[in-house]
Amino acid sequence: MSDLKAAQEMMAAAVAAQGTEEPEIASVKRVLKLLDKTAKSNRTYGAANPVALKFSQQLFDMLSSHLDTYAKLTFLVTRSELLCKDEVVYQAEQEGGSENLAFKLYADGIRELVLHQGLAQEDLSFFLDALWASQDKENDDDIVTRLWQKNLAALTLVTAEEIAKASGGSEALLQLNPITTSDSTLRELLDRERKKNTAHADGSEPQTAAQQKARFQSGLVGYEVTPDELAALAQEIEQENQQDSTTYVLDVLTAILASEQSPALLTKLCALWGHVIAALIQSGQWAVLETVLSILHETDAVRPDIPDAHKRHLAALLSGLGKPEHIKSIESYLNRTPTANTEGLSTVLLMMGTEAVSLLCSLLASLEHSAHQAIVAETLCALAKDHSEPVIRGLTDRRPAYVRNLLAIVAKWNDPAFADAVEKLVRYPDAQVRNEALRVFGHIKPNGNGARLILCLSDSDDSVRIAALKLLTTGQYTAPFPQWEPILSDDIFWERPLSEKRGLYHAIRATCGDDAIPYWQGLFTEWAWTNRKKKEECAVLAADALGKLSTPAAIATLELGQKKGSAAVRQACAMALAQLQKQSKTKAVRDPSTRHEDAP
Repeated sequence: MSDLKAAQEMMAAAVAAQGTEEPEIASVKRVLKLLDKTAKSNRTYGAANPVALKFSQQLFDMLSSHLDTYAKLTFLVTRSELLCKDEVVYQAEQEGGSENLAFKLYADGIRELVLHQGLAQEDLSFFLDALWASQDKENDDDIVTRLWQKNLAALTLVTAEEIAKASGGSEALLQLNPITTSDSTLRELLDRERKKNTAHADGSEPQTAAQQKARFQSGLVGYEVTPDELAALAQEIEQENQQDSTTYVLDVLTAILASEQSPALLTKLCALWGHVIAALIQSGQWAVLETVLSILHETDAVRPDIPDAHKRHLAALLSGLGKPEHIKSIESYLNRTPTANTEGLSTVLLMMGTEAVSLLCSLLASLEHSAHQAIVAETLCALAKDHSEPVIRGLTDRRPAYVRNLLAIVAKWNDPAFADAVEKLVRYPDAQVRNEALRVFGHIKPNGNGARLILCLSDSDDSVRIAALKLLTTGQYTAPFPQWEPILSDDIFWERPLSEKRGLYHAIRATCGDDAIPYWQGLFTEWAWTNRKKKEECAVLAADALGKLSTPAAIATLELGQKKGSAAVRQACAMALAQLQKQSKTKAVRDPSTRHEDAP
């Protein structure tokens, strides 16, 4: 036992001596991890699925960032690992994927793969298709053949065949002085070897047999263990000691699913998978659940010989993912765990499909924390666009926070067909909802009849009134002047702030134009016995609105006010006319075509 303990301490010390991980190696690991996840989502849902598109875009962004920083991404391929600069950057056991990326490349004869700066998103999509293309009886080309057919400029590779030719029929070239610790690639090394061989063929002195033998020797004697090998052993021991029990059980169940032939045991296993899904949902292990669902989805491809009854059972587990008890478990876990790790939750919710839209709306309404609500809202935005009935029906709910979340979803859809449902919310009891409804209405229907917006100008909340005025003053909405009369004739109108009355007059100008001139003309000429001072203030505001209107009728009204109005009104009308005259002269200077032909 003391010898074993001493060996473990030596291994741990060797690991510690390695120092901190280089930023480039950490970046390569992140890229490969996301590559594995992207490939898995493409195989599971298809490349056009929102989940697959999301991961593909994330992979392209992360890969582009790496290439911008380091110019290229290079890794050597072994049977079970991918290496970069002597560091293991991918291991099937650690990645937990249903397929071994390293072995897949190795089995197709690839020994080195280099992605260069300038890789386009289209090239990355083709690379993923070539890497994980389904087995097609009509097209069984390997990865190398598919990549060579495309001839991607930003991707180079080295095959086992090339290495064997360069090293006399074997892959001994891989045992040369380590290239992974330098900036050279295996492709560059092969090119140098070819030049040397060409030089020898041109008459230079060839290497002796002893030199070639020494060149391809590994240098290891007996059972001598290098520091790197010692560190790797220590890492394996540490991984075994820290192995998660859940992962271990799932690995065992996956192995049974992939190999078991007994129908009775397969029946028990299928029933057990249902309990596994329920347990993972209850404990909030979304990332693990995502892996389990991917395994079950791929069972038909892995085990085409599995009985149809078991295939139907597994398919029912996937289609029943969004059943009420699962939704309730998700709600319970998230509400009691405010800081829950939500990695993988979005994918799990998307896998529930459109059949779960109603239940997901109920989940959104019941969640207590905004971060969790945002995840469900994002899922509904993707799933419910063509199945919007539950979302639109939810707009009549009495819970303001829920309605605001649904309004945000409708805003992202940006479909005028939902304008009527949103417009009805201008009478919602909560002021924040009314305000948000106006914002969304202006977003999805930026023009049209402004009658419903005019009703909002009598709202008790000033922020709602201001939001309605902003839309009406854009000039994109129309409304006949009689629809404004109830507001203008109400005694409350005279008590409104001056800024709000100014906004009202400009909204009237923008929506009905000259139809409002008789009202403004009356302010200029009619003698007022009540609210005389406030009506005079409104007449001054009317002069400003008529100046902005600048039609012939508006100008004639300003001239009338300049003659018959009070002193303040005459001054306001004179200023508006002077401003119009100034604008007219400026326009004439900027547009020479408006000048007289007889000008000197």
